[in-house]
Amino acid sequence: MAAHKPQSQKVQFLEINANQAGQRIDNFLLSLEKGVPKSRIYRALRKGEVRVNKGRIKQTYKLQSGDVVRVPPLRVTEKTTPDTISDSLKQALLANILFEDDSMLVINKPSGLAVHAGSQIQLGLIEALRVIKPEQDFLELVHRLDRDTSGCLMVAKSRDSLLNLQQQMQSDEIDKRYLTLLKGNLASKEQLVEQSLQKNTLSSGERMVVIDPAGKKAKTLFLQQQQLPLAQLTEVKLYTGRTHQIRVHSAWLGHPVAGDDKYGDREFNKTLKNYGLKRLFLHAWRLGIRHPISGEPLQLEAPLPDNLKTVIENLQST
Repeated sequence: MAAHKPQSQKVQFLEINANQAGQRIDNFLLSLEKGVPKSRIYRALRKGEVRVNKGRIKQTYKLQSGDVVRVPPLRVTEKTTPDTISDSLKQALLANILFEDDSMLVINKPSGLAVHAGSQIQLGLIEALRVIKPEQDFLELVHRLDRDTSGCLMVAKSRDSLLNLQQQMQSDEIDKRYLTLLKGNLASKEQLVEQSLQKNTLSSGERMVVIDPAGKKAKTLFLQQQQLPLAQLTEVKLYTGRTHQIRVHSAWLGHPVAGDDKYGDREFNKTLKNYGLKRLFLHAWRLGIRHPISGEPLQLEAPLPDNLKTVIENLQST
């Protein structure tokens, strides 16, 4: 059974395949049972409820191909992940695959679809892909996009590919370009923002990101593409991948992203609705990477969605 499938409430014996080999037993169990407290995982290891090849193991044990892992029921109440999706979603996702081979795929994620399931979301893009491609025993997100952001999203088909692509991201080797519509016009054709970001949670439970010198370093380059009435189409190069980075940095500049109801300008958003904008105008446009296995350079591009093109056309015609 593959590591991403939900567990039943019975003891199971899982044989480790080549993609799962090399990871620590505690990390394997955590990836197997998303949402289960770490304390429960470590208690199961300490008490010997989890065994490998019938023997007790420490949490630092590294799995080998062919190992048989005894996995006890770890959940009190099981979260169910749908094992079917609508035909329309299936066709839409298959049509949006930009690149695919044995090691990875890149998909043009639609706006409004979360990348993975959560407490309030039963089905995300990765769960949908696992339903569409049941023959794949390993499908994992390399990175994330906000639910309302569309565009290039990488999914690894093996642990080696996942680690390679994540390493490229951490060492800033990946060239990530976005297209966005910003309020007003930037003061110059290029503007670099280096402002550290800190995650805050409000009393309402809503997560906000704020500029804070004590936060994590964040670097964003804004490049003017086209000046329009009220706004400008802007290319954005990300040097770091912090949560809500483009949205917070553009708002800090005084040029918030169109359609951003969290960090944006309410009146500006209201005006843009008259031009057909019904979503966040943020699109992961281009991706420059090295192929995780061959090392060959890959340039991938997700065209701007029609609903965003229409907004630009409507602004041009005013």
